[in-house]
Amino acid sequence: PKMIIMTLTKGVDKARGFLLELFFPSFCLGCQKEGTYLCEDCKATLDISEFNYCLYNKNLTGLYFALPYKERHLTRKLIHQFKYQPYIKDLAKTLALLLAEHFFLSGNNKEDVWHNSVLIPVPLDKNKLKSRGYNQAEELSKELSKILKVPVISDNLIKIKSTKSQMELSKEERERNLQGAFAISPSSLRATAKQSFNLKDKKLFLVDDVYTTGSTMEECAKVLKQAGAKQVWGIAIAREE
Repeated sequence: PKMIIMTLTKGVDKARGFLLELFFPSFCLGCQKEGTYLCEDCKATLDISEFNYCLYNKNLTGLYFALPYKERHLTRKLIHQFKYQPYIKDLAKTLALLLAEHFFLSGNNKEDVWHNSVLIPVPLDKNKLKSRGYNQAEELSKELSKILKVPVISDNLIKIKSTKSQMELSKEERERNLQGAFAISPSSLRATAKQSFNLKDKKLFLVDDVYTTGSTMEECAKVLKQAGAKQVWGIAIAREE
């Protein structure tokens, strides 16, 4: 019965995708070619990173990112449409594939890199989640999970305080803005007590759209480390250099 349900679900998803593409076709955000949000010709203009980025932060071990944020208008456009109106939620698939290509080019597509790992999306506060309708980091995590075969834990880390937009703040202001903004959810703590999930046993990967000064990921990593995590890495579509 479980296999039948899974097969039916996949069939429904394919049918829904076909109908959406039929009535609301996707167009390349670079050249407007129909059929995809990023055609192969436009993707070839992006400089997908072949390297890992080592950090000197206290809590975040390192960062995987596919693209430099400032270098290409197309990079900024892809991420902007993923986060802001008119929202294109399905861009998660396109952006996850760019990260997958980065993992391949950097040699981080090997099974031992992702063994015993968990993807944790950087959480949104309730107001932003309500207005957007989805957490872009969680949607990206779901697509990466399919590629990497790594589970997503989206209810472990939560945002407990609304914060100002980070875009207009300095590095120091960003750090102050985020202090005390994140926490481990009480339900997760209860589950850990029952040994159903233990942070200490896992290699954690925080997922977000853009890494700017690192304040957001650093604050999230601090909370996870305080909860017992030994190793926390970051994954972002792009890094602002």
